[in-house]
Amino acid sequence: MDHHAITAKIAALPKAELHLHLEGSIRPEIAVLLAGRHGVPLTEDEVRERYAYANFMGFIEAFKWVTSFLRDPADFALLANDLAGQLLAQNVVYAEVTLSVGVMLLRQQNPQANFEAILAAIAPFEEKGLRLNWIFDAVRQFGADLAYQVVDWAKRCHSTRIVAFGIGGDELSIPTKNFEPVYKHAADCGLQRLMHAGEVGGPEKIREAVEYLGVERIGHGIAAIHDPGLMDLLAARRIALEVCPVSNLRTGALSKQLAIAAPSLLQHPLPQLLRHGIPVVLSTDDPAMFHTSLQQEYAHAHEMGLTETELRQLVANSFDFSFSEGHS
Repeated sequence: MDHHAITAKIAALPKAELHLHLEGSIRPEIAVLLAGRHGVPLTEDEVRERYAYANFMGFIEAFKWVTSFLRDPADFALLANDLAGQLLAQNVVYAEVTLSVGVMLLRQQNPQANFEAILAAIAPFEEKGLRLNWIFDAVRQFGADLAYQVVDWAKRCHSTRIVAFGIGGDELSIPTKNFEPVYKHAADCGLQRLMHAGEVGGPEKIREAVEYLGVERIGHGIAAIHDPGLMDLLAARRIALEVCPVSNLRTGALSKQLAIAAPSLLQHPLPQLLRHGIPVVLSTDDPAMFHTSLQQEYAHAHEMGLTETELRQLVANSFDFSFSEGHS
């Protein structure tokens, strides 16, 4: 069976996505609308120019810029409505969407007001078969105190739709061990735990997240390829890696991990990780900012050499390693 036939079969399957940032789904046309609401003239071409980066810090700067237009609950509602439509169009029936609450707090916003507006905006899509749960996310370089506040806000919102706590941002900034009390607090609040690790950092960042913080999933984790013992550990403990190939290419993470100046997406270690027995879930990370979609990620995975059976395994993993009821 040819490439197009197999990718079409996979595209037709109901899917879940587990590593997806709401703020990273701001399409150029939505950015223009958001900016216009706040009196900032902007064109879609200007947004596309900002959405071109050579490295991780370039992406972070673009992320900070575009999310500066998310200023009130109505802005978050507009974005959530757009994302929900995008997901349904791709046969995504379940997603765990990461919400950058740490950024909201830095900007002195009310996370609960924003979150309630989001829930109201996506309600109509639930009637069409899409279910969204949420991950409250802190920013590593903002420190442990602010991360602790993110957990407190998750507790204050008192919603069964908030299923997990995570930390993203610059994994090289603050020692993992500093966040031990934060993750204990999250566990005490009944939240599942995850962390971005092994994206631009080394395999030790993944191991620390597992051993110090008790995380149940790892965002990215491609640095695991440098430590066979760690790969064995992830496989044995069934700790899933949320792998986002196009993101890794566009941020320079793939280049860094492979020590190749301009790697091809076909050199991504996704097949190696999956075939080692590690649970891998395929995701987009920040789809609008990385010019990708979940359907495209599955097509790329097939181009990397994954068989139809392996692609179906990725689809199954996206449900089996979710934090939804019955899978946690």
